[in-house]
Amino acid sequence: MSISFVTDAERAKGTVVYLEWSGGSVSSSSKSRQSSGPTAHPVVEFTPAGGSPTTFRSSMGSNPPAYDEGERVDVLYRADDPEDAKIDGFVSLWLIPLIFSGIGLLIAGIGTAIAIATRRRSRLTRSGSGTAVPSVG
Repeated sequence: MSISFVTDAERAKGTVVYLEWSGGSVSSSSKSRQSSGPTAHPVVEFTPAGGSPTTFRSSMGSNPPAYDEGERVDVLYRADDPEDAKIDGFVSLWLIPLIFSGIGLLIAGIGTAIAIATRRRSRLTRSGSGTAVPSVG
């Protein structure tokens, strides 16, 4: 999905208008902000070409926040649906596909290792143990 989205998307400049915290309570202490509790999702406002200002919430959240309120960001959006927008950044565009690709490669590697081990084991079984059996007589 990311490749087709990036290829067909329009570009605009946006601004992080606020951070939406989810997944827990936010405390003012720096220790809790660095915990694995709540995550900050940037809410970005941008103006698509020939359109009115549009706001979207990024699906990627982090703790500590990856963006600050007021920070300018590049935005990619679909011309026919400006609300289908993403921050033009490596994490927001490619992290999920890379995670799933990595999991797929891991599973394929395990499957290949099992297939090779099974094949070697069946070859050893067919050829015998390789030790000579003494003949009587």
